[in-house]
Parts: sequence; C-alpha cells; structure tokens
Amino acid sequence: MLYISTRGDAPKVSFTQALLAGLAPDGGLYVPEQMPALSRKALLGFAGTPYVDVAQAVLSPFLDAAPPAAEFRAMLAAAYATFRHKAVTPLVQLDDNLFVLELFHGPTLAFKDVAMQLLARLMDRALREKGQRATIIGATSGDTGAAAIEAFRGLEQVDVFILYPHGRVSDVQRRQMTTVNDDNIHAIALEGTFDDAQAMLKSFFRDKPLREKLGLSGVNSINFARVAAQTVYYFTAAAVLGGPLRPISFTVPTGNFGDILAGYMAGQMGLPIEKLVVATNSNDILARALDTGRYEVRGVHATQSPSMDIQVSSNFERLLFDALDRDSSALRGLMARLDQSGAFDIPARALKKIRENFAAGATDEAQTSAEIARTYRETGILLDPHTAVAVHVARKKLQENPHVPMVALATAHPAKFPDAVRAATGVSAPLPAHLADLFEKPERFDILPNDPQAVQTFILARARAATLAAHGG
Repeated sequence: MLYISTRGDAPKVSFTQALLAGLAPDGGLYVPEQMPALSRKALLGFAGTPYVDVAQAVLSPFLDAAPPAAEFRAMLAAAYATFRHKAVTPLVQLDDNLFVLELFHGPTLAFKDVAMQLLARLMDRALREKGQRATIIGATSGDTGAAAIEAFRGLEQVDVFILYPHGRVSDVQRRQMTTVNDDNIHAIALEGTFDDAQAMLKSFFRDKPLREKLGLSGVNSINFARVAAQTVYYFTAAAVLGGPLRPISFTVPTGNFGDILAGYMAGQMGLPIEKLVVATNSNDILARALDTGRYEVRGVHATQSPSMDIQVSSNFERLLFDALDRDSSALRGLMARLDQSGAFDIPARALKKIRENFAAGATDEAQTSAEIARTYRETGILLDPHTAVAVHVARKKLQENPHVPMVALATAHPAKFPDAVRAATGVSAPLPAHLADLFEKPERFDILPNDPQAVQTFILARARAATLAAHGG
C-alpha cells in the first residue's frame, strides 16, 4: 500500500512515511493510491465482534505489515484499554430509528482519543525503530490538542507543541491542555482563530528546511492515520444495527471534515451507507458549499460548539480530490483560488458526485440549546453542544427517510461544556472521576501573537530535535 499527495507533486510513500510526515511536502494531503476493500463476508463477521478485532481487520490493509500483526494487535488492545466503556464506542437509542454513537469514553472525553491513542503508539514505535526524534505541532479548536497531549505525554522521542485560539475554547478543553506538566508538552495560546493556527501549521510544513530541522510531524486530521483509525466505529455501529444487510445513515458534527471523511472511506471500503450528513453550526461553509456549489470563506463566529468554529476544512480537499477523479491539476487550481480569493466553485460533475454520498444541514445557537433541552427532557441523556448540532440535523434528515437507521455521532462528553449544558437544562454534567481534580491543578501555557515567526522562534528554542540538529546530532 503506497500513498500519494492530493496535489500530485510529491513522491509516493509508505504508511509509516505518511504517518511521520503528516502533510505531504507539496502541501497536499496523503491518500491511499488505491482504497482497500472488505468482503461482504468480512462485514457480516463484524456482528458481535470486539472493537479491537474489527479495528485490526479494517486497519491492517493500510499498514502493510508495519508493524507486524501480533504487535499491531497489542497496540490496539493497549490503545482501547484506555477507554472507560468495554464497547469502546457504544450506541444509545434516542428515538425511533435515531441513535447516538458515543465516541467520548476515552481519557480526554472526546472522539479524538479513538485515533490519537493509536497514533501515538504507532509513531513512537516508528521513531524508536529509526532512532529519531520528532517535533509534533498541532492546531486545535479544542479537542485535538488535549487528545494529542494525553497520548504523547512523557514519550522520549517526541516534543509536542499545540496551538489553540486564545479565549476560544472551553475551560475544560483548555485545562486538559494546560495542566499537563510533562517536559515534552507545550501549550500555546495563539492570539487568533483556529483557522489562523491551522494556516500557520501548514506554512511550517511547507518550509522544507524547518521541517527537516525539527523532524516535523503532524497529528491533526491532515495526518491520514488519524482519519483511517476513525473509520472503525462506522463499521462497528453498522454491525449493531444490521449492516451490511441494510444501509445506515450517519450525521456528523463537522469542522475540519476528518470525522465524516472517515465515514466516506468506510463506504469506499464496502460498508453500505445510505447518506453521510454534514451537520454544521452557524459557521456553515460546508452546508453552503453542498447547497450552492460555492465554497466561500466568511468570518468565523464564536459559538457554544467551538470545535466547529472553522471556515477552512482541511479534509474537504481529500473528498474533492476523489470527486475530481483524482485530477491533481484541477485540485491545485481550486486550492490556489481559495488562497487568492477565499472561494472557489466546485465543478458541476464533482458536486454531483459529492451530493450522491453527502447531505448537509446547519443548526444555529438557539436550536442547539433547544436540542440539548429536548433530549434531556425526553430521555434523561445530556448532549454536549457539538452532539446537539448533529442530533438536531439528524432528526430533520430522518423525517425524509424514516425507515433507514440514523446514527448521530456524539463527539464530546457533556462535562466538557458545562456552561452550555447547564444553560439549556439547568443541570450540570459532572466530570468523570479521573478528571475530578482538573480545576485544582496549576496551568502552564504561553500566549503568543498571531505571528508565524514568533511561534517558530518559540518552538525552535524548545524542540529537542532542533537542538540535536544544531549540534550535528
């Protein structure tokens, strides 16, 4: 299995190379040269199968025996032993044919743990095998940073620098990043938006001397391994609901497009999916793009679902690449227009292909609060605001096809957003026991200006890979 860049100007690489690089050197995103397929017999066998077994079956074709099967299984078992539910990602029913897939039972209470706990183990193994250090720089709108910090904390081969928008994440999200005192962890509060942080991150990856000096690697969903790991729970959820003997629809609260892209990949691998529904908050660029065919950046509005306060959804590039019949030249043209004018029109043929698999809907702030209140009133279940966005859209889409099961992805524990939950329901969602002292721990972070040079200087002064390079190590 080899991986190619969506931009078409980078050499083909192995899974391990794509894992450690994150972003391709031409600025594109790595995708498999050919998507592996699972047989109907394999899909039928997932019913009643433990999560680790399904994960090994789904992910092994991407790895090409690196690591070997037995070692990979041990990594999967260790990664998912960190989750507080034996099913790892359990399904809960809310209404007739409406289900919630709980992805928040990992150590940082967010769906990012599902991929990050495995990614850290894979990266650490690859670096130790090569005798190398890496510098991980991540941009987060809230949850990715905490998940990366928790997964990579204390690892000898890796230094982690997480950029998050100062004042634009919840108190729980911030403290999960800033109360970790391991020497290899650095939390940076950037005086800007998530889109500013993500653009800065991409500029660092495009700087070849900097990449080499830092041994730069990325753990955002630009890293293909992140998206691949997230495909697994689509298979396990479908298996519970009768797949592949009947199709299932999924509604996904969407910011950077990685989580829903994993569903698209599951479909390419053979899982029957009726529809993938993009659920956005008032930062609705993706809903507008699917509706009008025009991808147009507008200002980012702060909402109670901050992980979705995004305008430039990086993983949309991977979908466009497929919808354009993998025409790298056409894709580069669209990305150039986005850089120059903040917008582009999706070619009609590509838009038709996208609409065959995807639908979309937006949820405003009042609707989000109302959904949290409704679900609690009717079921006693508390939703975080991101999940509420998805459930609200899922209810509307389910009316269009009520006989197809609809699964809304619950991407965060309600305790991560206590103010929004309390405002909507009048009750609080307590933190699980392992995080009960979160607000008693001292914080450690640095506030930096929205200036790539200032951030680069900060990282170069602290990354051990850069120190080794400077001394000829």
